[in-house]
Amino acid sequence: MKDQLKKLKLGLVALAVVTALGGCTLDGDDGQDGATGAQGIAGTDGTDGTNGVDGQSLPRELAIEVVGRFSAGGVEIYGKSAAEIVQFHATSQSAFAINAALNQVEVISLSSIPTAAVGNPITDTSLTSQAFTFPSSVSVKDADGIDQTVALGVANSIAINGDLLALAVEGETKTDNGAVLFYSLDALGQGTFLKAVLTGALPDMVTFSEDGSLALIANEGEPDSDYDVDPEGSISVVSITDMVPADLAQTINLTTDMVFSNDTLDDEDYDTDEERRALLASTGVKFAGPDGTSVAQDLEPEYIAMSADGKKAYVSLQEANAIGIIDLNDMTIEVKGLGFKDWGTYELDFTNKDEIPSFSNVPGLFGMYQPDTIATYQWNGATFILSANEGDSKDWNAYSEEVRVEDIIDPDELNMQLSDELQAIYDASGADDGLGRLKVTTALGDADQDGVYEALYAYGSRSFSIWDQNINQVFDSGDDFEKISAAILGNDFNSAHTENKGDNRSDDKGGEPEAIAVGEINGRTYAFIGLERSGDLFTYDVTNPFNVAFVAHNNNRDFNTDFELDDDLDNPCDEAEGMDCSEVAESGDLGPESIKFVSAEQSPNGNALLIIGNEVSGTVTVYQVTEK
Repeated sequence: MKDQLKKLKLGLVALAVVTALGGCTLDGDDGQDGATGAQGIAGTDGTDGTNGVDGQSLPRELAIEVVGRFSAGGVEIYGKSAAEIVQFHATSQSAFAINAALNQVEVISLSSIPTAAVGNPITDTSLTSQAFTFPSSVSVKDADGIDQTVALGVANSIAINGDLLALAVEGETKTDNGAVLFYSLDALGQGTFLKAVLTGALPDMVTFSEDGSLALIANEGEPDSDYDVDPEGSISVVSITDMVPADLAQTINLTTDMVFSNDTLDDEDYDTDEERRALLASTGVKFAGPDGTSVAQDLEPEYIAMSADGKKAYVSLQEANAIGIIDLNDMTIEVKGLGFKDWGTYELDFTNKDEIPSFSNVPGLFGMYQPDTIATYQWNGATFILSANEGDSKDWNAYSEEVRVEDIIDPDELNMQLSDELQAIYDASGADDGLGRLKVTTALGDADQDGVYEALYAYGSRSFSIWDQNINQVFDSGDDFEKISAAILGNDFNSAHTENKGDNRSDDKGGEPEAIAVGEINGRTYAFIGLERSGDLFTYDVTNPFNVAFVAHNNNRDFNTDFELDDDLDNPCDEAEGMDCSEVAESGDLGPESIKFVSAEQSPNGNALLIIGNEVSGTVTVYQVTEK
């Protein structure tokens, strides 16, 4: 059993700190010093230590430095998503950020962004914004071409193509239909309203095709907390001609427009909801919800990424542990389950009680990938999909799948059992203070429904993955993130974004890989992954998806400050609730939610940039990325 519970394995070789801010690179001169992910080799060399798979040495060392930073405010905006989703407008040389705290769009000029790093990246506020607001209601056309008014709530997503901006805004009641608002942008980045188009419920993400002819919106369709209303998830597709959007969006329905590529199936094999659910579940799609919910209600589109040719799009269905392949010619969707990560092969820290990094493998424990952000890129003419595997549960008043392992065997909770093998691991780990702390789903694990959990399924995989165009996994970063972070940050790893308390997310989803972006620098392609809770930024060379290499780690955060906020409160800094936000401004970037890569060709200072939106601190941080 001790062999199954190997503690404190922080052994990643050749990690070198290269900046005082926690940047590090992996030095793999002889091909033996690299950290190996699930299927990728992370030294400078390939499998034999002489040449990379693609004939080039890798990884190259990168300098990743903060060259500018914007703050949306102080105590009044902390924890209120004041800088959530970011974009870049080349014409005005501006970064754009959704400020949900004030329901406005920040237009942050980067025209004078320097090439030298700022003096203090933790507290720098050298960048300024000229914001514009959007209306509280809009007129849209319904399916019959009749005008109707939609009352608007919070803006969730922004996209820019050329000088056209799209803003996805949920309805005043989140279970009502929302709208996507289109603006033309001038040379200063200020928007002129063009049109609003009706979407489904809770439009959570919007993106453009590369040629700007389509805007795609992921309508998440979350229920209200009491499940009195549970809208269907869907995809809205808006055609655009000469920067003029169509009045109506086409809808890809997750029931009638679902297809299966299995040649052995006939249409009648999946013409009922029950049959569709059974087929999808057999491929690793997870369903969780009250009895009577449909497949389309259970599937909640989260994030969309386009193929380069504009013929296909890919949508993450996070809670369901799936990715949908959208055929934009036929307007259909095929849903592919992502399978599960075997934590008997890799190691994780599953408890926050010891307050230190402690890693174990756990046979019988699996991670659901459950990606949030996804991105696409090309290799050898084929599309590959990058995913940030955050994890998420359905946790509402009327229904929750989320429990701790200790709750499964608690007579006052589920009052069920673990298999003998899992019970032995549970006991050896420290029981309630060990594996018992980990949050898992009740929707999986007791396959034969005999009251005994033969397996446990945790949220997210604490990693990023690469999938081919058929959603077959070709790479996963394994347990890199936690081990690298622990090696650099020590006991501060897996901290939450609401307080400086190390190890306090280990029992949940770890640092939570949330944001991902991909970009090319001097002929190499890099993935940049941001961890929402801990604030880590990881960089990998993904030029060849079959020969991936870790490159760098950064974290623009001071873990020595003292603060606490609760982003579930209407006022996250409410002193009456015991909160203290007095040192948030000195704490750096909290809650990276989105990353936008800007190529050197488009960059105002001639070097590649990363624009990162940090929703808890309400800051937008601009990194410059250059080869050393």
